Amino acid sequence: MLMQRIILAVLVTNTLVAAGSAYISFQVLSRPDATVASTPANSATADAPGEAEEYKFFPIEKVIVSLQGEDREHYFVLDLVLQADVDTDNKKLQQIDPMVRNSVVAHLSSMAFNQLRAMPIAELQTSLEKVVQADFSTRQVIQPFAHVLVSKLVVQ
Repeated sequence: MLMQRIILAVLVTNTLVAAGSAYISFQVLSRPDATVASTPANSATADAPGEAEEYKFFPIEKVIVSLQGEDREHYFVLDLVLQADVDTDNKKLQQIDPMVRNSVVAHLSSMAFNQLRAMPIAELQTSLEKVVQADFSTRQVIQPFAHVLVSKLVVQ
């Protein structure tokens, strides 16, 4: 009789623990995810903290740059991605593709092979973003994207 009461008490306790953890999990998972807050670089005002934002990504594939090394010519092949607001028109992004390519090729062609090879991806990405933004500003062209991302880099 005592053993049956112990088993019943353990069963009731386990059921309450399972129900409580299911309720807590449901409450946590049903909240909107507010852990990622980001704003585009060209926005004039900052969003409220904790508000997630959606982006559109536009690929610029196979930007090829040749650089003269000490003993031979080297090739860099870059795949870039432009990060834009989700409501940005794809046609605008397609129209600026040649301008972004020109800015990137002009910038990288002026660098030495060893300098470019030693540059970390994050530094290269920051450098390219600054150059492209400056080029858009100089030419007085509206920049329909927030960031330039390096998605692939091949050195030969």
